[in-house]
Amino acid sequence: EARRQRRLLLVVVCVALLLDNMLYMVIVPIIPDYIAAMRGGGNAAGPSAPAGGNESGSGGGNRSLLPARYPPATGGNEDVQIGVLFASKAMLQLLVNPLSGTLIDRVGYEAPLLAGLAVMFLSTATFAFAENYATLFAARSLQGLGSAFADTAGIALIADRYAEEPERSRALGTALACISFGSLAAPPFGGVLYEFAGKRVPFLVLACVCLLDGLLLLALAPPCATGARANMPIGTPIHRLMIDPYIAVVAGALATCNIPLAFLEPTIANWMKESMGASEWEVGLTWLPAFFPHVLGVYVTVRLAAAYPHLQWFYGALGMAIIGASSCLVPACKNFGQVIVPLCGICFGIALVDTALLPTLAFLVDVRHVSVYGSVYAIADISYSVAYALGPIVAGQIVHTMGFAQLNLGMGLANVLYAPVLLFLKNVCQMKPSHSERNILLEEGPKGLYDTIKMEERKG
Repeated sequence: EARRQRRLLLVVVCVALLLDNMLYMVIVPIIPDYIAAMRGGGNAAGPSAPAGGNESGSGGGNRSLLPARYPPATGGNEDVQIGVLFASKAMLQLLVNPLSGTLIDRVGYEAPLLAGLAVMFLSTATFAFAENYATLFAARSLQGLGSAFADTAGIALIADRYAEEPERSRALGTALACISFGSLAAPPFGGVLYEFAGKRVPFLVLACVCLLDGLLLLALAPPCATGARANMPIGTPIHRLMIDPYIAVVAGALATCNIPLAFLEPTIANWMKESMGASEWEVGLTWLPAFFPHVLGVYVTVRLAAAYPHLQWFYGALGMAIIGASSCLVPACKNFGQVIVPLCGICFGIALVDTALLPTLAFLVDVRHVSVYGSVYAIADISYSVAYALGPIVAGQIVHTMGFAQLNLGMGLANVLYAPVLLFLKNVCQMKPSHSERNILLEEGPKGLYDTIKMEERKG
């Protein structure tokens, strides 16, 4: 029964991560018509729409489609609005994560996960009925608040329930695959439903799935009914985890490896149109093939980690080297088919880094701190949020000032130079568990009648 419950909780977390990333990306083909309708008095295909009418059902595949859909005369202001709209989620997530990680360590994983799902449901419903930019901005920011709790608590719950390797790496790899699938499937999903069923339908469908996921979590692990936290120690404060050199190295790697993806998504579409005359469908399908190498990278890393667990640092370093080389190759591409190859390399490398280093964070907490995972995965979420908060706002300015090629070379060089830093983690697997309260209680036998009674209570 415990094993079945653990698997169902993994399903709940994977659905939560899938929904979060689908909501993050589902507005890609929708938001241009949203803002055009607001500006044009409700007519999405009015004079402000691109030539050829509404193309939101064409299966756009990434956030970089957005700036290209606006006319040059008025595009500047809307580009800024859209960049701020996309960055608002990551920015709020960045601010809330230190608080959410601390709260998760205090109250457990289930209640914050349920609260995050509730906020995400409210955010999705707000998107469905939004009629102005301020409401869209509020809904996007609200999603960041829900993600700060749902994502962090979900990943921490997986690390807690799957305490042994290689099961932990396999479970976290499954969660990463759901994140990738949600990000890449959402734009076609949103575009088709928006085109044929109306603007509210994509959000209402996601809201219903979010509600069902929350109800399943309530049935599996009611936050108010569980007394597990009564016998658990309080986790290490997040500020102490941040100054741990090993955790700092991992957090830096997670942020650095995601910068190419976060900075390319808002800029690559305009570059493709200007340099190779790419069509709308080519721009829309640019990122779709990258899902398969990402899943392949997760699978390969999980298998390698099971066979050679002491080489986790090497898998992360190899992934950063692949990301760096692929990023440098992007400006050299001359057509749509060539662009797909380095983008697939970037996603494959990110899968290697994430799948190798996320379990390493949990292991570092086990051996150097207290085995409570809310704060450490809040740090991981902060690392991701830094990249995705800067990308939609900063990337375009860098391209305008320095050029697209220089942007990619800089990102590639940063990843290649950071890869050797992971050598610092080489001896992590040889560390001994820390003598925390939890480990002492689990490893030492009872010494008297009182200790025996308390030990039986803990086992119960």
